[in-house]
Amino acid sequence: MCWPSAGAALLTFPGIWLAHTGYGLPLAVYLLHNFIGALPRELFDSAAMDGASAIESFIRIVVPLSVPAIASVVIFQFLWVWNDLLVALIFLGGAPNVVPVTLKVANLVGSRGQDWELLTAAAFLSMLLPLIVFFSMQRYFVRGILAGSVKG
Repeated sequence: MCWPSAGAALLTFPGIWLAHTGYGLPLAVYLLHNFIGALPRELFDSAAMDGASAIESFIRIVVPLSVPAIASVVIFQFLWVWNDLLVALIFLGGAPNVVPVTLKVANLVGSRGQDWELLTAAAFLSMLLPLIVFFSMQRYFVRGILAGSVKG
C-alpha cells in the first residue's frame, strides 16, 4: 500500500522540523536526564516537606536550576540543524523553494572557482546567526558543561 501524502509531507519545512526533532531528542534526553539526575535529593525532600507538589517542585526547583543544561541543548541542537546539509537534501529533495542556506552557499562556487567574493560574503552572512545564538547563550553554555565537574 502506498501513502503519497507521507512522502509529500517530508518535502516541506514542517517535515524537516519533525525529522530534526526526532534526531535531536536522544541527545536532549540524555543531557537533561543526567543533569537533572545529579540534582541533590534533599532539594526535593525539603520542597515536599514545605507542601510543594511534584509539579510545583519541578517548576520552582528543577527548571531554574536546569537553565544551563537547557541552553547547552539549545546551542548543540541549533548548530547541528543549521550546519546539516545532508539531512536537508535527503528530506527536502533539493527543491528550489525549500533549499537550506548551506546548499545555497555551496551552489555559489563555480566549477572553476569564479565569483569567490560572493562565496566569502555568503559564508560570512550564514555564520552570523549561529554566532549570535552562541554568544547570547555562552554564559549558560559554560555553566552547563561544567555542571558535573568536581571542584578542586
